[in-house]
Amino acid sequence: MILPINSAKKVYFSGKKQEQSAPVEQKEEKGKKLPYSKDTLLKNNFLTRTRIGFDKFTNAMTLYPAKGIKGSRNSNFYEFLTMGSVPYIIGSLMLMSVFNSANKHFDVFSKSKAGPIGRKMALGVLFYGVAKQISKSFISAPVKTLTGVDLNIPYAKFVNEHPEYPNDSDITSIEYHKVYESVDFPYWQMLYNENNGKPRNEYFDKISKKLGMGSNLNDSDQEVKPLIKEILIKAKTATNLSSYLWAATGVALAFQEPWEDFFNVMSFKFWDKAKITKSAVAFKDSLISSAKAFYHGEGKGLQKHAGKILLGAAIASSVLGVANVMNISGKPSKLSAGDVIDNKEKYVVN
Repeated sequence: MILPINSAKKVYFSGKKQEQSAPVEQKEEKGKKLPYSKDTLLKNNFLTRTRIGFDKFTNAMTLYPAKGIKGSRNSNFYEFLTMGSVPYIIGSLMLMSVFNSANKHFDVFSKSKAGPIGRKMALGVLFYGVAKQISKSFISAPVKTLTGVDLNIPYAKFVNEHPEYPNDSDITSIEYHKVYESVDFPYWQMLYNENNGKPRNEYFDKISKKLGMGSNLNDSDQEVKPLIKEILIKAKTATNLSSYLWAATGVALAFQEPWEDFFNVMSFKFWDKAKITKSAVAFKDSLISSAKAFYHGEGKGLQKHAGKILLGAAIASSVLGVANVMNISGKPSKLSAGDVIDNKEKYVVN
């Protein structure tokens, strides 16, 4: 007689019992409510960029390294790239301290010589990063204004992760990407209007109008997509070239003589309002004086005009880069049919 199994709590079909359930911290992570439940297009403004940057930085310093070290199956290439900011920051701090940390071991005379160089090197590292980051907008802002194509549209990607424990279910996470992150495969779907009462191709309609292709195209998305790809390729090339020239300009600016006036009074005592105010005023004055010294130069010949040449090259790279982006090969001609066809003549179509 075959009796029904009604008292067994667990049935195992292998020689090994199931592993223990996920630890408490894993369960708490599962219960954490995420800000998005699907891939979501975000506004490209200062607040959003700051929030994304903070989220990626904190994860790169804490969560992502821990997942990689323990061999998590959910550790992916996105997390690897995000962690790239960590060695960049650590390397910058080490470069800043390489001279300044050793000053205490020097004699008075050597310390007086090494100190200003070390501080200028630290300022140069800071200016390098700031100039490189800010200069990207010298390309993206004009391109957005002239073509309507925002190179940095962010979106939140909703990721369903693999279960790491037997009892895991619905393990999710959020990644922050850009719609035009890939030139070959932009995330076009994010740019369509879905069920919000607006035209589905509204985004592409605006771009087609900006590019002079008309405002009532039947399939504006299909007409505009090849042009957007061309704009992306040219804009990213221009950004890569110009950003390093602007970064070099920032380093050269940091090594000017007037900065020593700022170094003599600078203070990091944020609780002392008087010292911080004095440091801010000295920074402003030194920045202006250093910019003048950088532009006018010292010495003779090429040395005297090196600053002008470097600054001119940086400006030219941004201006020519934007001009090259606007030289779109697929852009339609402004000639109308009346400019090409003479109605007084006879035509035969074979």
